[in-house]
Amino acid sequence: MILKIGKVRLNGNLVLAPMSDVTNLPFRLLCKKYGASLVYSEMVCSGGIVRRNAESMDRCLTSEDERPFGIQLLGSDAADLVNSAHILQERYNPDLFDINLGCPAQSVIKNGYGSELLKKPEIISEIIERLSSTLDVPLTAKIRIMNSFDETLRIAKVIEKAGAAAITVHGRTQKQGYSGKSNLEFIKGIKKELSIPVIANGDIYDEKSARDVLEYTQCDGLMIGRAAIGNPHIFKRLSHYLSTGELLPPQEIAERLRDFYEYTALCNKYEMLSLNDLKLNAQWFTKGIDNIKSVRIEINKANDVDSVMGIIEGLG
Repeated sequence: MILKIGKVRLNGNLVLAPMSDVTNLPFRLLCKKYGASLVYSEMVCSGGIVRRNAESMDRCLTSEDERPFGIQLLGSDAADLVNSAHILQERYNPDLFDINLGCPAQSVIKNGYGSELLKKPEIISEIIERLSSTLDVPLTAKIRIMNSFDETLRIAKVIEKAGAAAITVHGRTQKQGYSGKSNLEFIKGIKKELSIPVIANGDIYDEKSARDVLEYTQCDGLMIGRAAIGNPHIFKRLSHYLSTGELLPPQEIAERLRDFYEYTALCNKYEMLSLNDLKLNAQWFTKGIDNIKSVRIEINKANDVDSVMGIIEGLG
């Protein structure tokens, strides 16, 4: 299925969710290799970009191999968001921008960002309108559902009217965080009422759940988040199943380790290799391997990159 967002035409409809400390350039490239139709950066704070903070700018590092590519902006000040988008457009020339209206983290909502903005539709309207009118690439938004469907639909319509080219709906409330179940009924209702593409997010973790969410909600695409962490191969599995109805065999351990080695090689290539990130990804890429608990303890104790790599090599 082809998904079109504004002037950006995607070869498919499977999107990698923006995730802090996960969706850096090396990981996005792996997801793209396995069939992600569109990838987004980690969320980046507009204030950090306006101040030209080096760490914030580096979060948006891109390469031609991952295009089409979007940058997700976080903030509540329309002027800052516009300025940051122009700075990033000049530096990285992304194909899309996304506004984070869904993050439930306390560190984010205490500043009035992310899902906290859902309580202020007038500010959302100003942000979307100012950005969509000044950018020459499509603008999307990612939201969570509210306590009632009517509230959620009101926000979605505000976003559509203000000029967004597509909207992603995560079927949990701010209070739920990542617990409980994603509310497909709300997502289905929003898709029915909007004319822009609607992308479903939440509880999409395997082939059957992907098919069920698409069929039930009739959404234009799926956004995959936590199920992709340490598992970029999921995009190949989902794409193959949705187009053929056939299940691919599970990845062999050796294949998963090769993905991890490719991830570390990409980190080296783009000068992004750090011990903490490597330890996290070593844990993620080996999740579910038999008798892995003792290995994970060793990884946690590792004091340098060579030690982590030695532990992983011992698995193969």
